[in-house]
Amino acid sequence: MKNKKFRPFSNISAIKLSLTISVFLSALMFLGYIFNKDIGQVNFIRLISAFINDFTLFYLLFMFNFKIIQLRWTKAAKVRVISTVSLCIAIAINLTFSKLSIRFLPEVTFPENLQIMAAVVKSVVVYMMVLLLTFMFYSVDERQQTLFENEKLIAENIRIRYEVLKSQVDPHFLFNSLNTLDGLIGTDDDKAHEYVQHLSTVFRYAIGNKEVMHLSEELDFAESFAHLMKIRYGDNFSIVYNVDEKYKSWFIMPVSIQLLIENAVKHNVISTKYPLTITIETTPKDTIRVKNLIHMKKEAEQGEGIGLANLAARYDLLFQKEVTITQTDFFCVEIPLIKHIEPAKTNLI
Repeated sequence: MKNKKFRPFSNISAIKLSLTISVFLSALMFLGYIFNKDIGQVNFIRLISAFINDFTLFYLLFMFNFKIIQLRWTKAAKVRVISTVSLCIAIAINLTFSKLSIRFLPEVTFPENLQIMAAVVKSVVVYMMVLLLTFMFYSVDERQQTLFENEKLIAENIRIRYEVLKSQVDPHFLFNSLNTLDGLIGTDDDKAHEYVQHLSTVFRYAIGNKEVMHLSEELDFAESFAHLMKIRYGDNFSIVYNVDEKYKSWFIMPVSIQLLIENAVKHNVISTKYPLTITIETTPKDTIRVKNLIHMKKEAEQGEGIGLANLAARYDLLFQKEVTITQTDFFCVEIPLIKHIEPAKTNLI
């Protein structure tokens, strides 16, 4: 996607604005001379002098304001600096040109104090004009920056959702599930029926199109998935829950916990000697932690990196929250829990 965002805060923009305004003001001045039938060499010099004065003034003001606008300061700090310094620049330049006019254009009939007063008044008018244009452009740029970021977010989430969907409907998981089911049919029909019920719950949830879920729903789904693993591995697989009730109404991205359970199953030995116990617990940092002791397979299955990367990318894009991964003797992932969801954000997913 091409970035078509308007970029007003540049040297070219400052030159174009300054030229446009200066030419306009000079044209008005020239029309005044024509109307008064007062076109002569002295007025022509005044016209050129006024144009140089205006262009220099507007260009320096715009460039200064544009540089300040692009700094990583607070909006209040930018307003204070621009408001104060711009007025000082305007007065300094206009007074300088006024003094030069008095010295080099002796034909000027206005008293010096009136010319100085006129320079100050002009400085205030120019200052207000530049201030208004600067913050008008700033508002436009802010709005278009938001639109651009939203477009980028939409495009990125389409890609991520595609990758997540592929990882959710994992062919290895489906193949292993069908093998387990095949082993149960004819030997334990009740357990086979129970297995099918949980398997259908898992796939129904995994291919759903909700952007966020309550933690309570995600935990119910994780429990159904864990039940499938329990049937497959027996007592060698278990999950320990330590979840604060207050967090169950908070939000989490769907299939987040299941992804971590599945990764643990994929990459660790599960046997009587090395049973796999996964701990799921909330933390005071408003996260949910999923951890397990590492007993890595010699040849681990592929796919963990993509799933975790997608999960981290989605949290960063949508909520500016970080998914934390640590690895010592334990493999530990902390997923942020979201207390409130902005409707505008959920519409972007």
